[in-house]
Amino acid sequence: MNRNTTPPPADARGTRAALIFALAAERLSAFYEHGQWLTEAQGASLCADWLARTRRSLPQAERRHLSALGDTLARRIAGSLSREAGLYTAHEMMESLDSNHESDVGRALMEECERLLDGAPAD
Repeated sequence: MNRNTTPPPADARGTRAALIFALAAERLSAFYEHGQWLTEAQGASLCADWLARTRRSLPQAERRHLSALGDTLARRIAGSLSREAGLYTAHEMMESLDSNHESDVGRALMEECERLLDGAPAD
């Protein structure tokens, strides 16, 4: 992103879907590297840290909701793939956090984040 470009609001649909994606990627990476899942509170804290870098914020309840959706997606991915495929997917997701990285896996999972966001009732 150009330094002169203002990021979309934190509560924009695209931003929220991107946060779910990033939280799922972090969760999968932690799971495959350390055998542990991040808690909802840890995910909400990560979300706050990421938003603060661009001087944006969301209420804690919304951050926790997005954290829970990221957890749902990460566990769904881990439960449906072999360890090797899960490691590859986690790697692709982490690489896809860089907007310059082109990935079919990343695009497909971002679409899944949008569907998850659209279908999930707000807390």
